[in-house]
Amino acid sequence: MKGKIRFSIRNKILLLSSLAAVPFLAVAVYLLISMANYNHTYQDIVSNLTVANKYNLEFKETMDESLYKMVVGYVSFDNISEDETLVNPYEEIHNLRQDFQELKDKSTDTESQIWIASLLRNVDTLEDRVGDIEESIQDGGAYDQNIKELDNNIYILTDLVQDDIQHYIYYQTTNMDMVTTRLDGQVKGFVILSGLLIVMLIAVMSIFAFAMSSDILLPIRELSDVAGKIAGGNLAARAKVDSKDEVEELADGFNYMADSLVELLEKVREEEEKRRKTDLRLLQEQINPHFLYNTLDTIVWLIEVNEPNQAVDLVVTLSDFFRLVLSKGKEFISIQQEEQHIRSYLQIQEKRYHDILDYKISIDPVLYQYEIPKLTLQPLVENALYHGIKYKRSRGNIRVEGTLDGDTIRLCVMDDGVGMGEEEVEALQKEIERPCKETEKGFGLANVNERIRMYFGKEYGMKIYSEKGQGTKIELIIPVRKMLKSPGEKERG
Repeated sequence: MKGKIRFSIRNKILLLSSLAAVPFLAVAVYLLISMANYNHTYQDIVSNLTVANKYNLEFKETMDESLYKMVVGYVSFDNISEDETLVNPYEEIHNLRQDFQELKDKSTDTESQIWIASLLRNVDTLEDRVGDIEESIQDGGAYDQNIKELDNNIYILTDLVQDDIQHYIYYQTTNMDMVTTRLDGQVKGFVILSGLLIVMLIAVMSIFAFAMSSDILLPIRELSDVAGKIAGGNLAARAKVDSKDEVEELADGFNYMADSLVELLEKVREEEEKRRKTDLRLLQEQINPHFLYNTLDTIVWLIEVNEPNQAVDLVVTLSDFFRLVLSKGKEFISIQQEEQHIRSYLQIQEKRYHDILDYKISIDPVLYQYEIPKLTLQPLVENALYHGIKYKRSRGNIRVEGTLDGDTIRLCVMDDGVGMGEEEVEALQKEIERPCKETEKGFGLANVNERIRMYFGKEYGMKIYSEKGQGTKIELIIPVRKMLKSPGEKERG
């Protein structure tokens, strides 16, 4: 922003009158000092928020995971630094305490200091509790007691620390709004004062003086209008000033402030999106709790009827099924792996429903190189079995097909079960369009549909086609997206 001033306000005023130069110069100096103070305050707030947001996003999750893995014996206090995904609790606490002690010295508002003081107290208590766990582990303390210490103290304290950080961020953001409001008032005051000075000068100056004064006022009015638009919620508004004077410098600083504000709001939105994804992943893991129980019952039954080989095969298939469910915590797997997952599922279900179930999987191998959110097809296959074939009271077929259609992938799950009437299809389609937490039925389908739209956009998702007594077809459309690594790479786990 520096170096743009070619014809300063002071020089313009000197051209009008030496008498007018003094008041105009005083106003300009006042404005520049105010802007310098504002920029300094704003940069401090942005710096504070950057530090606080780093710990808000990472501290609790990293601390909880690191301490849990030490309690279960995965790592120790001595070798935890060797795992790049974990942190030494004492080092993390030391860093947080040091950073927030610096923020306390820099923060000027009482509310922020109160919450930092609360945070520092909670951090001291957290360090003591970590010391208790370390001492218990070294003394060979009971695993259950250490887990209880995690649940009753550590997790609660990290929650409190995160709450303190979020309150601090809230008051810093409020402070930023106050600074912006104060700047807006200063700009408006400057406009009013300049207008009064111009009115006084019009009485003694010529048309030339009027034209020169307008050259000063127009950029300020532009900045004031943009400030009003931003205050009214139009965050895309920007000041377009090319006056080559202090007002352009002010406009550049104002535009920089607006850009930074948009970035902060986007970070908040991304944080909410991540939190929503986390909630969906938890829901995703809850789709099939009864399936495991039923399969284990089948294994027990096979052993009781002296079919150990079939029981072993079923255990191996179940292991493959849940290995793909876990997928090392990944949200996306290859379509080839998804096909293996539903094949394992159907092989297991075929043992239980061998007298009513036939199935066929026909997914074009060209799709194997692309990725898909895990647990996408299995809920659809489960729906076809339990709501289509099972109620048919006779043998039925399930078909799974996948084809490439330009830059989109079409996946279909079809059954020749009992089907649904037009009103039932319409009601179910509306139900799966809702957030899965709010659905009264079709939870698994709604979960799949919501995850696909969240990852790829509202133009993708599922459609349901059905006819009473003829069966049901569920079509799933997703975009082409290649795996970052070869789908044939060997999975360990």
